[in-house]
Amino acid sequence: MKVTIRKLIFSLLLLTITVLVSCSNDNGRSRFRTENNISFDTIRVNRRQYLDDDTTKPYCDIHVSFVYPISSSKANLDTLQHFFVRNMFGSSFENLEPSMAVEAYINNYIENYSRDANTYSETVSDMQELNALIPGIDISDSEHASNNIFYSYYESLTDSITFNQHGILSFQIKQSNSKGEAASYYISYSNYAINLNTGDQITENEIFNAGYDKALQSLIITSLLEQNKVKSIDELEDLGYFGINEIVPNTNFLLNDKGIIYTYNKGEYSAYQLTAPQVFIPYSAIRSLLRNNTIVSKLADL
Repeated sequence: MKVTIRKLIFSLLLLTITVLVSCSNDNGRSRFRTENNISFDTIRVNRRQYLDDDTTKPYCDIHVSFVYPISSSKANLDTLQHFFVRNMFGSSFENLEPSMAVEAYINNYIENYSRDANTYSETVSDMQELNALIPGIDISDSEHASNNIFYSYYESLTDSITFNQHGILSFQIKQSNSKGEAASYYISYSNYAINLNTGDQITENEIFNAGYDKALQSLIITSLLEQNKVKSIDELEDLGYFGINEIVPNTNFLLNDKGIIYTYNKGEYSAYQLTAPQVFIPYSAIRSLLRNNTIVSKLADL
């Protein structure tokens, strides 16, 4: 009887251990919570400002959506917030609280718009005075005509968290703006990855062995060929890319649990008409290039 009870207890213990092990492993990856213990909030502001507060005149529109950390059990919160503010709005705003930084940035944008409008108005006035001094000039001629109407401006500034696990926090800032003319429209992406163990931005030199740039070059080209469903660099150039033979890692990357993602903004290696290429390279392709015992090499080995 005692033997039977012992066998029963042993079987239950063995079953419990088996369940715990199977729950903690899935192809080598932990099923337990891996998210970093960080909470975020979002500030959203939309503002339109007419010149001279006159709704019949041109205006500037600005949209800001700022996701930022409000608590962290690992990295210093002030350090994280300053990092987010600085890269979202610029170094001149980094010592401000997030809400104050948003307001200051918007006010600065509106002030710059008013300043541009005044400069334009003064330039047009000077041109008209100059034309009036020229005998027999036809001011309706396109060569001498001046337009008194200033353009409306638009800007959108947003950020998003793209990865928040295993001690790494990645986020992307997207900025688009226009100064009235079709040719003035521009959109850019800025990528950042933070090591939450140190509170520092993760850099290429920190995670890669020396000579990584040349090794990555061929992987980047291969990725672009696959994305665009072409077989040669010449075909890429026919699509609007240029300088692909010289393409190099540009420090503008995101990290996740699958690999590294580079963003090349318009004008870097592609025409402005093309969407900014996002180049994904899996860890399996770059494992030999990663420095040992870094937070990224450990993530690649999970």
